Amino acid sequence: MMDKIYNTLFICSGNSARSIMAEVILNHLGKDRFRAYSAGSHPRGEVHPLTLQVLSGKGYPIEGLRSKGWDEFALPDAPKMDFIFTVCDKAAGEACPAWPGQPITAHWGFADPVAVSGNPEKQLKAFANTQFQIATRIRTFLSLPLARIDRLSLQNQLRQMGQDRAE
Repeated sequence: MMDKIYNTLFICSGNSARSIMAEVILNHLGKDRFRAYSAGSHPRGEVHPLTLQVLSGKGYPIEGLRSKGWDEFALPDAPKMDFIFTVCDKAAGEACPAWPGQPITAHWGFADPVAVSGNPEKQLKAFANTQFQIATRIRTFLSLPLARIDRLSLQNQLRQMGQDRAE
């Protein structure tokens, strides 16, 4: 019997770094259990080059990644989401579309590596740190026995994970 595949959407404002990282990492680590997507409330239209560099440097696949708006996932023919995570404070404060199916939602804030200025080494380090934090949070998420946790408890655990910020 086929186990359930959970659709998960990661939202940020620009969809060029944090949400893209989360999409790639969950798709890779979640393999046959999850199908991850990402979107932005105001997408930049391109994935940040350092996002691609950090992800490919860790061995994650980066083919086909694109910056896209969250409106794609509010359409009637869009995949029904089981989970929706905002990964930046700006997107968490915005009015989101009505998501069909009442997905479980949580805010998992991560510092924006795009906002870091300075020399290229400092910027690359910011992207690498964000990638590490996202991967750590996703590994914790993947360790949860989703099929055995009631919806309210799961919602609370996921929201609590978002409170455990290491910025």
